[in-house]
This record gives sequence, C-alpha cells and structure tokens, in this order.
Amino acid sequence: MDNSKWPARAVLPVAQPGLKFIFITILITGMLFYFGWVLSAWVALAVTLFVCWFFRDPDRDIPADEKCLVSPADGKVIIVEKQEKCEYLTGSILKVSIFMNVFNVHVNRVPFDGVVQTVQYHPGKFMNASFDKASIHNERNALIVKTANDVSFAVVQIAGLIARRIVNCVKKGETVKKGERYGMIQFGSRLDLYLPCDFDVAVSVGDKTCAGSTIIGYMK
Repeated sequence: MDNSKWPARAVLPVAQPGLKFIFITILITGMLFYFGWVLSAWVALAVTLFVCWFFRDPDRDIPADEKCLVSPADGKVIIVEKQEKCEYLTGSILKVSIFMNVFNVHVNRVPFDGVVQTVQYHPGKFMNASFDKASIHNERNALIVKTANDVSFAVVQIAGLIARRIVNCVKKGETVKKGERYGMIQFGSRLDLYLPCDFDVAVSVGDKTCAGSTIIGYMK
C-alpha cells in the first residue's frame, strides 16, 4: 500500500500512482522505435496509450446534500443486501458492493465526511472480485469511518484477479471529506460498503456508478 497524500484536485489528467507505469511504457516504446523494431514498437505504443487511459483521473462534481453518501468507485452495483454481521462493524449492516472492470476509472473516493477510526489491511488471494467470497479471501484494505453524528461505516478496497496493488492514502485519525480522492486499486477490482442497517439506500443491483457523484443513499 501507499500512504502518500492524494492531491485535492487533479494536478495531471492521470493519477499519480500510474506515472511510473506510464514512464516505463514510454521508455520501452522509445527504445523499440530507436532500435528499429517497428512492429513491436507500435504494439508498445498501443499499450502505453491504454495505460495512460486506464490511469485517467477526472475531477467530479460532489453532491451538496449533507446527508447523501456517494459512491467510492466507478463501476456496477453487484450486491445490495442486509447482513447479520461483518468483520468491520458490530450488529446488522447493509452491504453495497461495486465491481470495477478494467475500463472504469479506478480512483477511489471517500463516501461520506468523518474521521478514520481504523485502517485494516488484510493480505489474501486474488480470485475474481465479482465473486462474493472475494470479500473474505482476497487481499483488501478497509477504512472504518465515524461521522459527526457518531455513526460508523466501512469502505473496503478489494484486489481482484488482475489487480495486484491497493493504494490507500489516508491514515487512522485523519479527517476525510466526502468525494475526496483517497486511493485506487490498480487494474480492476471491487469496493464494498458496510453501512448502518437503517441507511436509506438509493441504488439497486445493476446500476452504474461514478465515484464521488453517484448517490448511494442517505444517512439517517
């Protein structure tokens, strides 16, 4: 994981964690063209363009409603269900899972204002993140956040089949704001939200989400 602070607004059109990958692919492409390996160079150029596109980091308009909780990720809602327990919060919870494919923007955003109570990193496997058992068995990083109304929720980054690096840029005790960038999962995965049982959910399975702008629901 990487705990360096993420800028409030995009300084570049690509996310900072992707710069090293972009530089490497540009270097390889340049070398291939220099040595005259033209076919390989064009393939490398295509890879470079894809890497630049994958790490895009657009600014988003954050909803002004103080009670709304926004999506932490671009992707598709694959789970909306109540559960009797989870490893992050006590008591019954509402779980919302968002699957990110390789074509989505992968920068993750804070769902709601609060103070980070705990940062829990768990090493694990790299099975397909669309499987529900990925929530338990895959590598993951959880933030447990307490709001000003003393309500706790958890947002969990889960690595997937292709994703091999979770980037988290916030620490325990840090105050976070709704919609601000806090990390990413490189090359596809999923985000799980664990919310209070009385949370007023506004999305359904199959809905598409945009990080920071799609309203997942409302805190009581």
